[in-house]
Amino acid sequence: MRGFGAEELLNCYARGVFPMAEGRDDPRIYLLDPDERGIIPLDDFHASRSLRKTVRQNAFQVTVDHDFTAVVAACAQPARGREETWINDGIIGLYSDLHSAGYAHSIECWSAGELVGGLYGVSLGAAFFGESMFSRRRDASKVALVHLIARLRAGGYSLLDTQFTTEHLESFGAITIERSNYRERLSDALIFEADFKALPDEISGDQALQSITQTS
Repeated sequence: MRGFGAEELLNCYARGVFPMAEGRDDPRIYLLDPDERGIIPLDDFHASRSLRKTVRQNAFQVTVDHDFTAVVAACAQPARGREETWINDGIIGLYSDLHSAGYAHSIECWSAGELVGGLYGVSLGAAFFGESMFSRRRDASKVALVHLIARLRAGGYSLLDTQFTTEHLESFGAITIERSNYRERLSDALIFEADFKALPDEISGDQALQSITQTS
């Protein structure tokens, strides 16, 4: 019998279900369908004045899909306040396959040639499912998020799924909605085909800020 692979994972996302592991060393993968879901409304994204200044200064070189494997590996590593992660080897393998198939993407932040922050997620229709982010320099993951929002707005996306909300994500405008509401939004988003590469793979901070502030 065929195992659980990239195609099955995409079908899960299309149904509103996503995978997680209990821990880095736990080989099992569970499918979650929570009663409430976190999203960031793309028209209501909030970037603080200080973050906008950092983005505008081009403090980091920001790239897209330059090193997906390294971003996922960094997200899987323990960090302060996140001693245990949900990304195990099975998860890494599945998302690597999705990336090879063109469905999973990463945004990287570099400083002097060193990967210092980034995020990755899955694109399906006009929905983007944010999976994880990491930061080794102050504001690196925040800058990556700004560039993600810019790319999603430019590419015609209508849904940014964060799975859950945290105080950190709420500072960017994340909200919690009921599962039924989420599924309606997801169904609407899957009707259309957005373009993750609508912007060049490398854009300036000013270009990113212009994209997130322009009227839809």
